[in-house]
Amino acid sequence: MTNPLPRPPSALVADQLDRVPAGARITVAGLVLLRQRPGTAQGVVFVTLEDETGVVNVVIWRNVFERFRRAVVSGRLLRVTGRVERQAGVVHVVAEVIEDVSGLLDRLSDPDSGLSQPATAG
Repeated sequence: MTNPLPRPPSALVADQLDRVPAGARITVAGLVLLRQRPGTAQGVVFVTLEDETGVVNVVIWRNVFERFRRAVVSGRLLRVTGRVERQAGVVHVVAEVIEDVSGLLDRLSDPDSGLSQPATAG
């Protein structure tokens, strides 16, 4: 059975991150659960994304944040391309490119998009 939910192209799901070697360049996507910009982090922003399989921790350095500020601040669904990093057993994606793909969420309720599926009794 295919998953009726849209997944942005070429996005690795969260539960597969453990299989990716450190330093690999990957793309992940998910709903934004949390944005943090601690005063002690010297301009680093931390974002937590969630997909249907789990969560992804994203680290956004100051220069990347400045390039993609609008997406980071206002995006509800983000696609992030970056490098896998492992520290103390925690996997992070260090962002290089950030895309706001929130428009996909709006299409879920559009019956003409092919993305919404009526509930079936069963």
